[in-house]
Amino acid sequence: MNASFRRLLALIVVFFTAFVAVSAMRTCRAGGDLGDLIPGISKDGGRFRPEKFTLPDRSALDLGDVELLSRLNDEYASLTRAVVPSVVSIDIAGVRTERLLDFSGRTRVRRYPTQGQGSGVIVTKEGHVITNHHVIAGQQQIQVTLHGGKTHAARLIGEDTLLDIAVLKIEGDGPFTPLKLGDSSQAQVGQMVFAVGNPFGLGETVTQGIISAKERSLSDNQRDLFQTDAAINPGNSGGPLVNLRGEIIGINVAIFSPDRENPGFQGVGFSIPSNDVKDSLFQILERGRPIRGFLGVQMRDLDPAVRSALKYQGEQGSAIFGVSPGSPAQAAGLQPWDVVLSYNGQKIHSATQLFTLVQATGIGEEMVMQIWRKGELMELKVVIAESGVASAAARLPQNGTEQGRPGDPEEILQALGIEVRDLSVPERMRGLRGVVVTGLAAESLPSGLLQPGDLIIAVNNSRISGASEFFIHLAASAAVQETTLHFLRDGKTLRATVPALPRKEK
Repeated sequence: MNASFRRLLALIVVFFTAFVAVSAMRTCRAGGDLGDLIPGISKDGGRFRPEKFTLPDRSALDLGDVELLSRLNDEYASLTRAVVPSVVSIDIAGVRTERLLDFSGRTRVRRYPTQGQGSGVIVTKEGHVITNHHVIAGQQQIQVTLHGGKTHAARLIGEDTLLDIAVLKIEGDGPFTPLKLGDSSQAQVGQMVFAVGNPFGLGETVTQGIISAKERSLSDNQRDLFQTDAAINPGNSGGPLVNLRGEIIGINVAIFSPDRENPGFQGVGFSIPSNDVKDSLFQILERGRPIRGFLGVQMRDLDPAVRSALKYQGEQGSAIFGVSPGSPAQAAGLQPWDVVLSYNGQKIHSATQLFTLVQATGIGEEMVMQIWRKGELMELKVVIAESGVASAAARLPQNGTEQGRPGDPEEILQALGIEVRDLSVPERMRGLRGVVVTGLAAESLPSGLLQPGDLIIAVNNSRISGASEFFIHLAASAAVQETTLHFLRDGKTLRATVPALPRKEK
């Protein structure tokens, strides 16, 4: 052993001895035992001594002491067992198309797959499923997973974009286990409800709460909704809201969340009342599409400015500010700035209430409307037509145009060739306003400027909130001047200038 190695070994021994000595002094000063310095060695000579413990063998309460809660607990479980077999998970897949403009000005198309999840509920023995329209919108493949784990393909029977309802048919052998659609008009604020669905793709989940409010409206085009505090999260859309009898009294449709990027349940959820769902279901199964009443008016609620302009002192009613040509309203003799006081005997308090009543009216039915016109009370009879049968252009006011330019609104809109839709409930819940482009005619003037999926938010700097308002602004402007459309695409605000329609050859 050479001298250098001996010196290194001596230094290590000295260092280790000093370390042990210092540690021992600190342990003793702290009141410890020297055996604590060696891990794994206990004070009793290295053997582990088991701890004494006593667990309670009695519950804090007997079930007899909480008999009501015990029965309620069993009934919750019984209700869940009865409801869950009718709820399905929905997996969807499709391909999204996006048009891109390269540096040379050429347009290329990019396609990429999309996937999503939601919930639904079986409502017939034949396997018809109700879900939300936004769950399956634009998807080519739909698959449902039943309570037992079996999966089946499903096909779309029909959809109601206004109500945000879609009806599917399971492609499989029945019979299936359906749930009954209850009477939502009997639901009361404070009543207990259960939300069932597939949140976050986790599988069947049941949450319990109450009806927090009724007659909540998220848009002028949306029927009144139920508000509930039963937990509803992404993936619950399309699942049922059930009462204590296991009846569907609503279809869960949306949540309110201040975080629009990562929405989560904040104690406020919304459901479509089952009576509205039932009406739409029957119409889709019988005719393939929803049937709604159409009156043909634009309305304003009676704010102080409207009351002052009309010199109207009453409390109830809603004011008409536009009547569409060729509409039932025009045929009945309704005029701008009439105040609608009642509809078929039911007092009117808002424009939304009137639209809801009209939409629920049978096609061809004659309704009596009481109106106030320049200080006089009048009764008019109106025959309700079907919404969507007449073209959107036929509902527009006739506007004066330059000589040599088309003046018929239908002709104007045909030349432009833009098809749009109103926003869905979830889109409005995210704070969006405007209309979504759904199609463009091959020879349309905006071709190359707009594309399906664009969200048009304004026409010539005038904000728009719905399809009817969009068509009114567009037809009035495009006939006489260049029209600027402001729209959102991929989170960016863009503008497209549509040239004025060319003059006709004389």
